[in-house]
Amino acid sequence: MDEQAEAGRGAPGGPDGRSIDPRSLLVFGEVGRAGSLTAAAQALGWTQPAVSQHVRRLERTLGVPLAVRRGRGIEITEAGRALLRHAEAVAASLADAAREAQAHAQARAGTVRLAAFPSASATLAADAVTVMARRFPGVDVRLDQLEPPEARAALAAGECDVAVVFEHAGEDVVRGDVDAAWLMDDPVRLVLPRADPRASREDVTLLDLADEAWVAGCPTCRRHLVGAAARAGFAPDVRHSTDDYVVVQALVASGMAVATLPALALSASRHAGVVDVPVADLPPRRVLALTRRNTSQVPAVRHVLRALRTAAEQRAG
Repeated sequence: MDEQAEAGRGAPGGPDGRSIDPRSLLVFGEVGRAGSLTAAAQALGWTQPAVSQHVRRLERTLGVPLAVRRGRGIEITEAGRALLRHAEAVAASLADAAREAQAHAQARAGTVRLAAFPSASATLAADAVTVMARRFPGVDVRLDQLEPPEARAALAAGECDVAVVFEHAGEDVVRGDVDAAWLMDDPVRLVLPRADPRASREDVTLLDLADEAWVAGCPTCRRHLVGAAARAGFAPDVRHSTDDYVVVQALVASGMAVATLPALALSASRHAGVVDVPVADLPPRRVLALTRRNTSQVPAVRHVLRALRTAAEQRAG
């Protein structure tokens, strides 16, 4: 490729439709700062003819002299001085771009959109947001509370960067082009009124509660409860349905129903009028952090995942 063709690449600017070569523009900016071709060549670590070639390329592209010889040095023409202002602006913009990219690389800047189901939002996600704000104040972590199906859809649509979801035994929520990081196993507990005589037992089974009225949670949790009860040999009498674990506990405390709740929900908010006991019929649910394939390599996202894992370890411990 000859010099004229190479000079035709870049930003618009020539009188005949040819474009300014951004590299030549930056070289000319160095000439203006240094005051001579030789000084500019020394600053750039180039030869003087190489610097002169870039200046001539700009002059051919623009059709106007930019620098004229004066004794041993050069004098920038009026057109050259006007061009130098643009060269300085381009150099400053590139420096800003480099600083911004470096800030992202070091997780000092950027936005991470985090979606999590309600009890994880109140615990793991809230803990992670707090840690990120303290350790990486330049990273803007934005939390959106979504149930797992909606969180997975948001992730697939590019509307969030990290989706905290759960899956019960026998389920597989990892679908599509995503990476999954295990956070914790979240035990599912039986929730009874404090005055219930079974509240002091640790050997309660679902079948022991076959005749009780039940309050069920989100659609996924309800399916899990109904399936577990079926395996235990009965169909639960689900009188109430709400995905608000505060309402669930209020109904149980009033003696209107019994329920199951994951430990994260009980950790987020606990009603004084309820007691939770383990139940062997219900295995724990798995809590996962999903990201689009390779997104976990983005430094800010990687730090959010690390903060979520730390929060999960502390909650589980």
